[in-house]
Amino acid sequence: MIPLVERYRDRLPLGPDDPVITLGEGSTPLLPARRLGEQLGVELWLKWEGSNPTGSFKDRGMTVAVSRAVAAGAEAVICASTGNTAASAAAYGARAGLPAVVLQPRGAVALGKLAQARAVGARVLEVRGSFDEALAAARALADRGTHVLVNSLNPDRVQGQKTAAFEIVEELGRTPDVLALPYGGGGNTRAYALGFKELGELPRLVAGAAERRRETIATAIRISEPAHRAEAEQAYAQSGGEAVPLADDAIVAAWRSLARDEGLFCEPASAAGLAAVIARRPPPGSVVVCVLTGHGLKDAEAVDRIADAPVTVDPDPDAIAEAARR
Repeated sequence: MIPLVERYRDRLPLGPDDPVITLGEGSTPLLPARRLGEQLGVELWLKWEGSNPTGSFKDRGMTVAVSRAVAAGAEAVICASTGNTAASAAAYGARAGLPAVVLQPRGAVALGKLAQARAVGARVLEVRGSFDEALAAARALADRGTHVLVNSLNPDRVQGQKTAAFEIVEELGRTPDVLALPYGGGGNTRAYALGFKELGELPRLVAGAAERRRETIATAIRISEPAHRAEAEQAYAQSGGEAVPLADDAIVAAWRSLARDEGLFCEPASAAGLAAVIARRPPPGSVVVCVLTGHGLKDAEAVDRIADAPVTVDPDPDAIAEAARR
């Protein structure tokens, strides 16, 4: 597989001699969702970013950010994270031979994501405070020149993430009418808008945001103050789109539909884009792409709260058949 950076080097902030730190990111599937599309009356596609190396869309930006950090002679990378950025920064830091420091809000990160960061040797520090406070601390340390910040405030991250827009247009052969995605910090909305603008046409951008950002079950978008709020809101306005506030019940219902109707196990936050489409039905026949940002194993403990529990049966065919009918 050709690394994402090499596929789009002419559109990325990398010099011809810059190193490429890659784990085989990008080229993720764009899957037709026929059953859900029929229910909604649209041509529905799912951009399955959970197939990236660490299981989320963050890898697109991290390959560029860490490659640039190495080219600049960085000694270490640092991020604040609710999970996916931590896993990605840790993995790409390890790949580059750079120490990675992860600041996480205490008690607010899914265990699957934390396990990834710990497994590859990141220094994981729990901050007694919110994500916003952790990010402020990470920025302050980076300003000292000892660490490179690899949150999406690093413009190299946004540049790498815009490549998903290129892939969508390549596979569809056109720009979709609607692009739907989760809204946490707003960096991914900004990146998609940038990518589509570079291609000359911006779809209607519809983002799913948790009504209760500080407490939502969708841990990946549990961010009370989006770092890219201004840029995201500008993108919604320019595209005729919007950010849709969603109750957790709506996000969970979309998560179940993706799993049971289309066979895709994503983390709850990844279903927010579909939930926004359900809430704001596009015109019949619209071509809609929903971005599923992270794999379900990122937040496997959520399954215990929102999926059916296993049923215990005796090893008897009649008992099994009876239990299966219920």
